[in-house]
Amino acid sequence: MDADRVQRLRWAALAVLSVTLIMLNLDNTILNVALPTLVRDLHSTTSQLQWIADSYTLVFAGLLLTGGSLGDRLGRKWIFMTGLFVFGIGSVASAFSGSSDTLILTRGFMGIGGAMAMPATLSIITNIFTIPKERAKAIAIWSGASGLGIALGPITGGWLLSHFWWGSVFLVNAPIVLAGIIAAIWIVPNSKDVNIPRPDPIGSLLSIAGLGTVLWAIIEAPSKGWTSSVILIGFFVGGVLLVSFLIWETKTSHPMLRLYFFENPRFSMAASSIAIAFFVLGGASFLLTQYLQFVRGYSPLKAGALFLPLAAALLVVSPLSAQVAHKVGTKITVAFGLSMVSLSALLLSRFRVRREIMCEIHALTQ
Repeated sequence: MDADRVQRLRWAALAVLSVTLIMLNLDNTILNVALPTLVRDLHSTTSQLQWIADSYTLVFAGLLLTGGSLGDRLGRKWIFMTGLFVFGIGSVASAFSGSSDTLILTRGFMGIGGAMAMPATLSIITNIFTIPKERAKAIAIWSGASGLGIALGPITGGWLLSHFWWGSVFLVNAPIVLAGIIAAIWIVPNSKDVNIPRPDPIGSLLSIAGLGTVLWAIIEAPSKGWTSSVILIGFFVGGVLLVSFLIWETKTSHPMLRLYFFENPRFSMAASSIAIAFFVLGGASFLLTQYLQFVRGYSPLKAGALFLPLAAALLVVSPLSAQVAHKVGTKITVAFGLSMVSLSALLLSRFRVRREIMCEIHALTQ
């Protein structure tokens, strides 16, 4: 694709990337409203519910750096499309899973596709938007699409569950994947990093093992106990592996993750802010969808509808964030945003559940 055509189609490419990004992040939360249904239909236990919800995230996080590295080396467009294809296959397999254990495995397979496709979206955007002002606006839209996917998950899942069976929360991905691949063929340009060094297999293995071990410990801690020996060992081993990964990346001549990026305070704070915001947003969504159904007795659709204000706020505010930051500065903008996130988390922490209701929930999920 020639440079002139890339410039003409750059906003169309951004639309394709943003829509697929919404779908990839939507899968982090769309299942949350279906968890009570899975208890009834698949007889899932509490531990299985946690793994069903988090197996996608576990694989996704463990392979994210590797997926980005593959895109830089082999071609971002092709890795993006391959990731969408893998994600789509995993979605269809998840929709027709007959047991909780099978669903855990297929969700993990979806995470492989997500880890390949998501980092390629941002790399493609930074490559096709060369003007700083346009790039900032495009990244703001990209960031908004990412958050919007998480916020739209509950309402989308609630609507689907009110009309179809629980597998529809996965099957809905199939047409979006197909449309995204077809659109990417004609609209999204390919690019590589011609200066990328040779692969870093040791770094990849250390990052996957470290993140996977820490996430396993976090997932299993509520059932096994945060101070149990196996969980403490898990955190210790995961921490050692992650520290080893960081040390290796500073020593090797071909690091998968260039740590000198974090010497820039603006980059470090921006990355930390996004991580904190999405950590709170994802966790709150997982908790609230179950609280509203198990405790308040709401239907999946009604529980999901209560997330519409969040989705609307993200849709309106995210595209404007670049303009606000330009006028008042990034420090004030980020500080205000994180303050709102902190206040919201504090208010949510004030929710209370009666002991007898907790006993009923525990009995239902055993």
